[in-house]
Amino acid sequence: MATPAEAAVLVGLGSGHDLPVVHLAAQEAAAHGRPLHLLHTFDWHAAFAADTVAAPRDTAEDLITRAAQLAHEIEPGLTVRGEIVESAMLPTLIRRSETAFLLVVGDGGMAGSAQCVPSDAPAVQLAARAGCPLLVVRQEPPPRGPVLVGVDCSPSSNLALRWAFECAARRSTRLLALRVAEPDEDTDTVTNELAEMMAPHAVRRTDVPAEWQVMSGDPGQVLVEESRSAQITLVAARGDEPGRGMLGSVAQSLLYHSPAPVIIVRGLTEVPLTSPNANSRG
Repeated sequence: MATPAEAAVLVGLGSGHDLPVVHLAAQEAAAHGRPLHLLHTFDWHAAFAADTVAAPRDTAEDLITRAAQLAHEIEPGLTVRGEIVESAMLPTLIRRSETAFLLVVGDGGMAGSAQCVPSDAPAVQLAARAGCPLLVVRQEPPPRGPVLVGVDCSPSSNLALRWAFECAARRSTRLLALRVAEPDEDTDTVTNELAEMMAPHAVRRTDVPAEWQVMSGDPGQVLVEESRSAQITLVAARGDEPGRGMLGSVAQSLLYHSPAPVIIVRGLTEVPLTSPNANSRG
């Protein structure tokens, strides 16, 4: 998918607890030079079950108003649009993601939960089915660490790597690309493959301090552990191996367990990102 220049950063708002999501979404929209689109879905069946029909609608409008005000406080020059849709949230966001630049949602508390995360959780379904990259925001703010990207040298992880370079450039921070080698892989060969993959991106974004490492172990577990010191973590939605589902095991591990915000890079056939000469934010 080649995203149109006017495509927005789309935020799915479920309740007032999602307002922290707006903070990071506004920063992402401003950094990319994109408008911010705040979307909340309204359920008339729930409204009729309430004490008054008007109260739930008033609550929805208040949520959009407060979210828009917060976005303007974070980024005063940002173009912000609010919308209330009379529909179910999940199918609406999946449909709207087909024309969005980036979809942003909260994680519903899954990263801090000791319970098993159901596969039908909204963030999980969006990570598997969205038509654009998905940013899942955590309830706790991350440390001021590097941008971490997990790669496996597949074409899809190459897209995630390019997005990660742009992400690091906007934040004026360093990039750490991590490749986790399987037990039967030759470490020297994997290291050379990773260096070759990094080279064109490093040449293109000389303003980004970048390093790469090869580690051994379970890829999901290693990346989750490394993400504890990252300010944001990126990974492709799935590898290119036959038989994989819509969401790979590594992406699932990060989505469920990483304490850092996670960008699941999907829905791209080419990466519609700013050039090195474009204005960027730290």
